[in-house]
This record gives sequence, C-alpha cells and structure tokens, in this order.
Amino acid sequence: MKLGTMAFRNILRNKRRSILSGTAIMIAAMSIVMLFSFLAGMSEDIQDNLHTYKTGAVRIRHKDFTKYERLNPMHLTVGNTGELLKGILNEPGVTMVSPRISFPTRIYRDGENFNAFGTGVDFSTETEYQNLGPEVVQKGRIPEMGKNEVLIGYKLAEKVAVDLGDKITILSSTAARGTNAISFTITGLVAFPMESLNNMTILAPLDRVQYFLRMPDQVQEILLKVEEDVDTTALASLLREKYADNYGLEIMGWMEMETTYSWIEMAQAVYDIFALFFFVLGSSVILNTTIMVIFERMREIGTMTAMGMSGKDLVRLFFTEAFIISVIGSFAGVLLGIGLTQILGVVGINFGKAMEGVDFEISSVLYPKLNLKSTVVVFFYSVVVASLTAILPARKTSRIEVVDALRAV
Repeated sequence: MKLGTMAFRNILRNKRRSILSGTAIMIAAMSIVMLFSFLAGMSEDIQDNLHTYKTGAVRIRHKDFTKYERLNPMHLTVGNTGELLKGILNEPGVTMVSPRISFPTRIYRDGENFNAFGTGVDFSTETEYQNLGPEVVQKGRIPEMGKNEVLIGYKLAEKVAVDLGDKITILSSTAARGTNAISFTITGLVAFPMESLNNMTILAPLDRVQYFLRMPDQVQEILLKVEEDVDTTALASLLREKYADNYGLEIMGWMEMETTYSWIEMAQAVYDIFALFFFVLGSSVILNTTIMVIFERMREIGTMTAMGMSGKDLVRLFFTEAFIISVIGSFAGVLLGIGLTQILGVVGINFGKAMEGVDFEISSVLYPKLNLKSTVVVFFYSVVVASLTAILPARKTSRIEVVDALRAV
C-alpha cells in the first residue's frame, strides 16, 4: 500500500485526532493572518492621519519656522500664497493642498478659560482634504468663509459647555507679537478619527484667522497630498529646486521629518516583534499538538513496525500525514482569517474610550487591511512548521523497540 493512501486512511480513521491537529493549525494560521492585517491597517491609518492632520505628504513652511517652532514663531510665515498654490497644484502627482495657520489659544467663556488649539483653513478645499463629511461633522454645518464661524471638537464643546449657535471668544498671540481676541459662532460639532483632536481642536475660516492674527495673505504652512505611487522625497526635492530659494521656504517630504520618520521606524520594529511573538506562539501550538498526536500512537507504531515497516517509512508516513493535515488546516485558517479581516475592514474595530488621552496619530476606529504577501507567507509557514515538527518525534518513536511500543498505553 502506498504511503499517501495509508496516510489518508489514518487521518480518516481517527477523525477526532485529525480534527484536533487541524484545528490547532487553523487557529494559529488565522491568528497570524489577522495580526498582520491589523498591523497593516494600523500602519496605513497612522500614515493617513499624518498626511491629513500633521505633516502632509509634503510640508511647506518658512525656512526658519521648524528651527524656532518651540517658540511659536507666528511671524515666520509663507507669503504670496495664491501664486505659490497655483504653481504647486500644477505639479505632477499633487492632488490636494491645504494652506493653514495653526495656533495655540484659550477659549474665554463665562469667566472661565479653556486651553485649545486652533487651525485656520480654507473650507472650500479643506472639506475634501480632511474629508469633513457627515461622519466627521456630526452636528451642524461647515463654516462659511468670511464669517466668524467655527467648528469645534465635540469633547471640547462638552468641556466648555457650548453647543450649536453659541458664541465663544478666543485669545492668542499675533504675528506682530501682540495679543488679540475674536468671537466666533459655533456652526458645527466635529468628531475626528483621532480622539486626541476632539479634546482640543477648533477649525475656523482661514481669512478670519489671518485677520485675527494679523497675517494678511499669509499662512503658517502648506500641506500636500499626492497620488499613492508618488515618491514624496523626490517630489519635495523637485519643489525645493523650484520654490525654496525664491520664496524662502523649507520643503520636506513626510519621511524626511525626524520625528515622523523615527516614529514610523519605531512602530515598524514593534510590529515585527508582535509578529515574531505570534509566530513563536503559533509554532508552539502546532509543535505541541503534533508531538502529542504521535506519542498517542505508540501502539500503532509498534504494530506497523512488527509488520515490517522500516523506521524511514514510519517517518515518511507521519510526515505525509502531518503535511496533509497542515495543508488543510492552514488553508482553512488563512481563509477564515481573510474572511474575518474583510468583515472587520468594513465594520472596523472600535477602541472608543481606550484612545482618550492617547496623543498618537491613531484613529479610535481601526480597519484591518489584508496583506496578500504576508497571507501567502503565513500559509506556507504553517504548512512547513507543522510538517517538519512531525519529523523529530517520529524519528524518536521509530527507534523504540517493538515490544515497548506495543506495551504503551
């Protein structure tokens, strides 16, 4: 009888044992697929949040702003923005631009002060740039340019005890190094994907913030979004050649910024450690199950040896059985992992209150993203590990004397 046929019969003869082994492999494969999908989704989420709220794919500032950033240098601005924006939007690969002014402020209401962080934006373009649709602006409407209207994070609104239609007065330092105040009417409450933004953020029309901070036709920075296949470092280099000297600008791709790049590198290292941990955990589950199954079959091994099967044939038989079970278990685990990832990729994983107070560029709802390359690797890894782990215990048991094997319980 051929070893393949015998292996199939052995698998079918003891279905409970086979199902146990296959289930262990399936769970390990499924867990690793979902881990990689979760990490891929988290990495993409961080990148998207950085591009939208923090750095852009490419960031344009006054050449000295970053150097003195800790001192809040409101006077170091980017001027002639109309001409500059027109030229940048014509560059290949650039899809959107976001001229903005960010400023620390205090909200004054009913004799109390509250810390906040304001951003002046052009809502005619920012609505698309930040995707300020109904999911984000959950109550009210977008402010109109030229009017003293503002969006406010819903958590900040709760803290200040304000709602739609209420007025708030904000105070901040101007570009002239003086202090100014202005009143805004709240037209909308926003729920940003990043929970930390909801506690501090207000968004106001750019032209009114320019007036408030004494920055006519000036912005603090311009953030760019680009097509997916664009090399942001190369694009930043091209823009530097064209605009940096003429306008006195610092132009950097997001991967060139020290804080951002170091965070991404650190995050990737953490992801690799997580993946390694799950690989080791999955391997131990597969190994323990395989060893247990083989040692349960001592009497069967003794019988086959007594009937003339050599030690090499025994090892080959157990390897074939393990290979068949591992292929089925790995395939089922990968399919299950893909299915769950696709569902969670639509529904999302809501961390809710767990993200409150966490000042990372991570959304409170994460959407796992299937990584085809890692999924294929997981399948072959599970098959190889489960198959190879059968060899060592099989070789050990094949050397046991026939009488001792037959006496095993």
